This record gives sequence, C-alpha cells and structure tokens, in this order.
Amino acid sequence: MMKTRMVKSEEAGHEWYVVDIADKVLGRAATAIATLLNGKYRSDFTPHVDNGAGVIVINCGRVKVTGNKESQKVYKRFSGYPSGKKETVYDKMFEKDPEYVVRHAVRGMLPKNKLGARMLKRLKLYTGDKHFQAAQKPREYKLQ
Repeated sequence: MMKTRMVKSEEAGHEWYVVDIADKVLGRAATAIATLLNGKYRSDFTPHVDNGAGVIVINCGRVKVTGNKESQKVYKRFSGYPSGKKETVYDKMFEKDPEYVVRHAVRGMLPKNKLGARMLKRLKLYTGDKHFQAAQKPREYKLQ
C-alpha cells in the first residue's frame, strides 16, 4: 500500500516559467497560468501548501477575447459610498491597462484565501515582450 506524500511548506520550491500570450484567448491563457501558479501540474501537489511556479507573462497587450466581449464585458468596482458603483467596458480597460485585464482573469481562477493571494504575488505581467526576471532563470512554457 502506498502512502500519499504531503509536501511541507519548507520543502516547496518555485520554478519560474515565461508564458507568451500574444494572439491567445484570454480565458484559456488565464486557465493555464492559474494551473501553473497553483501547482496542480506537479505530481506532489498539496492543496494547503504553496508549491506552485512563478509565472512571467509577456505580451499582455496582444491578448484576444472571443465573441462580443470587447463591447459587452464589463469590469465593476464599488467605492463604498452611495452611488459609488463604477463600470468600465473591456475596450476601455484593455486600452488603459492590459495587465489588469490578465491579472483579473487569473485571480478569479485562484483560491479565494491567503494562499491565493500569495500565489498571485508570483505573477509578473508585462505589456511588451521584454521582462526583468532573468535572475530567476525562467523556462519557456508553450500554450496550446
């Protein structure tokens, strides 16, 4: 009988990957990125330990969406004051901050707790095709 190996947080290491999302669909790319951050691709995945990878995403400014999302998808926020609800359409949000669009999509696919917040800190986003994480020695990750 085999025992299930549970990784301790001291044993967890983080490898780094570079993901190019130029001309990729936002949701599918976000799913792959969230899987890497979560560590679910590893054979020693442990749900309560942060043993996922660090992800460097380049070309955020060239990601695509399908259907009518460019004109119909809405980002909402609320200030907490009366009539403080603000809504921004995808077009304007993407033009203003394409990195926010990708971060928002990935964040929705991570756990909604302290562990998810820690995973999100290892997500580095860049609008262009250059990044500044050469010291982490990242490997290239190909999206389908």
